[in-house]
Amino acid sequence: MPDITLDKTDLRILAELQLNGRLSNVELAERIALSPSPCLRRLKQLEESGVIRQYVALLDPARIGLGLQAFVRVMLEKRGNLDLFIEAVQRWPEVINCYAMTGEMDYLLQVYFEDMEHFSRFVMDQLLQQPGIQDVKSSFVLKEFKRTAALPLEHLKGG
Repeated sequence: MPDITLDKTDLRILAELQLNGRLSNVELAERIALSPSPCLRRLKQLEESGVIRQYVALLDPARIGLGLQAFVRVMLEKRGNLDLFIEAVQRWPEVINCYAMTGEMDYLLQVYFEDMEHFSRFVMDQLLQQPGIQDVKSSFVLKEFKRTAALPLEHLKGG
C-alpha cells in the first residue's frame, strides 16, 4: 500500500506528467482543469513526498548509436562477492537497470551496446572479470513492441 493518499486530481497530475514531464505548470493546470496555484501546490507536495522521484529525458538508443539491447542473467557463487558486484554494476554505463531476482539466476541486467563487439568486450573484459561470477546467460532484443516509463495508476483509483 502507498504511504500517501492520492485523490483523483493527484492521479490526473501523475498521469499527465508521465506522458510529458516537460509540461509547464500552466499547461498542466489546464489539462487537469485546475487553476495554476493549487496545481503547483499539489505538484510540490507530490515531489516532496517522493511520489515524483525525478524528471528525466528519455533518449532513443538507436539514434545515439546503441543498436544492441540485451538482458544478461548473472549467477554469483554462493559465497560470491555481492558488494563488489553491486559496486561494479554502478560503474558500468552499459547497465541501465539491475534487478535481484528469484529463480535460477541471481541478477538481471538490462544493457545497451553499440554492436556485438562492444557486447563481447563488456562480457569478457568487465563482467567475467568480476570475482564470484558463476554463470552468465544473455538474451538479445530482436524487436521492441512496447516501451514505457509510465507506471500503472488504476489500482490507486479505488472502487
